[in-house]
Amino acid sequence: MFLALAAARRLAALHGLGTFEETYRCLPPSAASHPHLEDGDKVLLPVSALHRLTTLRVDYPMLFQLRAAAAADPDDQPHRTSHCGVLEFVADEGTVVMPRWMMANLRLGEGAAVRVRSAAALPKGAYVKIQPHTSAFLDVSNPKAVLEKTLRTFTCFTTGDTIMVSYNGKSYYIDVVETRPAQAVSIIDTDCEVDFAPPLDYKEPEKPPVRLPAPPAVAVPASGSKAAAGDGAAVKREDEPKFKPFTGSGNRLDGKASAAPSGSSSGGKQQQASAAPVATSSGASSSSGRHKSGKLVFGSSSGTSNVSNSKEEPHKAVAKQQAEAPPKTKDEPKFQAFTGKSYSLMKR
Repeated sequence: MFLALAAARRLAALHGLGTFEETYRCLPPSAASHPHLEDGDKVLLPVSALHRLTTLRVDYPMLFQLRAAAAADPDDQPHRTSHCGVLEFVADEGTVVMPRWMMANLRLGEGAAVRVRSAAALPKGAYVKIQPHTSAFLDVSNPKAVLEKTLRTFTCFTTGDTIMVSYNGKSYYIDVVETRPAQAVSIIDTDCEVDFAPPLDYKEPEKPPVRLPAPPAVAVPASGSKAAAGDGAAVKREDEPKFKPFTGSGNRLDGKASAAPSGSSSGGKQQQASAAPVATSSGASSSSGRHKSGKLVFGSSSGTSNVSNSKEEPHKAVAKQQAEAPPKTKDEPKFQAFTGKSYSLMKR
């Protein structure tokens, strides 16, 4: 009977009818002392699986289909499948060691039952679209080089799986969004195009607010402009020095001292006020004096010219003028008008 069973197996292998399928208890790499198994999609099978595979006609490299034997939660998908390769046949009998991220894809806990079946020849992948979970993966110095190095440890991709990429002591999870030309493809010895989708936590940058053009300048009314100009002029006048006319010392034509300095307008008014009574009190005497001193007087106040005044001697007019003049000071020179010799218009 044993010989008949062996002959049947050989006949099935020759015709390609043999399929490997077993149920094992899954264990994580840390429980089996194989932590390096977390990188990649390969599993460890027992030696009995190797003995059986040698009697079957299977394609190389060996690829397997994984599926949960029973769903622990009715909401879970009992027929969810994934694919993997095999690294070694060193696992304990009745167990299969697989990465934790693969167990998470199948929603399996430690020691749960999993169906392992030899997969038919998977087509070579031409296109794979992946999507990182976080934007931190994009901050890696060279994500393309990291992926190329990591994907060398993978044998196949299945749409809907979440793989793990380790780099610089950190783990990055990436979803396989789409595979072509089938739902499960082999990436061994093939040129596969890899496309990136935005990370799951990616947020579009906020657009800057649209700046409206500045409103046209509003013309200020004439009254407002005048008021503004007036205010500006007032401020300007406060800063500018005030103009003071007729500043400095002045001299009278008759040689008399000035009543007050002409530095301010009040001084000028006082000078006019003081000069007025002198002119009114002197009356005709001043006019006669001026006639005698040789001054020319124009106007009706002088009346008709007296010929006798011009006949007076010149020395008497000069003496009278000097008597009327105030005493001279040493520091301030006085202006003396019509000094010198005088000549009479009448012939003697």
